[in-house]
Amino acid sequence: MTRFLITPQWQGSPSARAMLLIDGATAISGDLPRKDTITLDVPMEAGEALGTGVHRLSSLLRVRELLRETMSHSDETTIVIGGDCSVSAFALSAIDTSDLAVLWCDAHPDLHDPGSSPSGAFSGMALRAVLGDGEGQLALSPGIPRERVVMLGTRNIDAAEQPELDRLTRFSPTDFDADSVAEAVRSTGASRVWVHIDVDVLDPSTISGVSDAAPFGTTTAALVTAIRQVREHVPLAGATIAGFAPRGPEDAVQDMGSILRLIGAVA
Repeated sequence: MTRFLITPQWQGSPSARAMLLIDGATAISGDLPRKDTITLDVPMEAGEALGTGVHRLSSLLRVRELLRETMSHSDETTIVIGGDCSVSAFALSAIDTSDLAVLWCDAHPDLHDPGSSPSGAFSGMALRAVLGDGEGQLALSPGIPRERVVMLGTRNIDAAEQPELDRLTRFSPTDFDADSVAEAVRSTGASRVWVHIDVDVLDPSTISGVSDAAPFGTTTAALVTAIRQVREHVPLAGATIAGFAPRGPEDAVQDMGSILRLIGAVA
């Protein structure tokens, strides 16, 4: 069985239009089976940094606890619908990661720490936290070992992220094949995989409802094929689909075909 957790968190985003992520999560929820869908009561307030380099930390901590509490009461496969992409770090903090690989599909590496981040937004630090680094209140403990993380589609990279990025297995957005991605995940030795999808991994010609579009992304068809191939080799532990921020209802409708194909690939 698969269930969907709608997590309309906006507080991890650096965008001035971050609250559009709430609209994106709501739009997606309308196309999901109602009986299998839970919407979390994410705080609306921005929250405070609490003396750290992570903006809105207090609200982020509350969302993490909501996800942990909800995920701990079920053994169903969970698909987390964001919200900003840092909800992946919170979902992973709620499950056993000892035998887990992560396939991180994102235009951005999300490998900053509070000292290097130009924005203080946690979405840009999310994968670093998954690795067990960065702000101690948010980092996984233990983190996912680097040899069990595979990145796909990353192309909008800050210089401060490059050294950490060079330590990870990485596939470009336009020059990969599904078999190679699946083999990379299988070769981690993990017995399960969590698939993280920030929809900005797709090319802007494919999807418009993102906060920070980056050219030369992958196609929906290529990404779906890769994920399905991965799942043939390694069972799915769960997934995240995040970063959907449509400017209005018409944009949401236009993009929903791609979103639903991604959901179909993981569900």
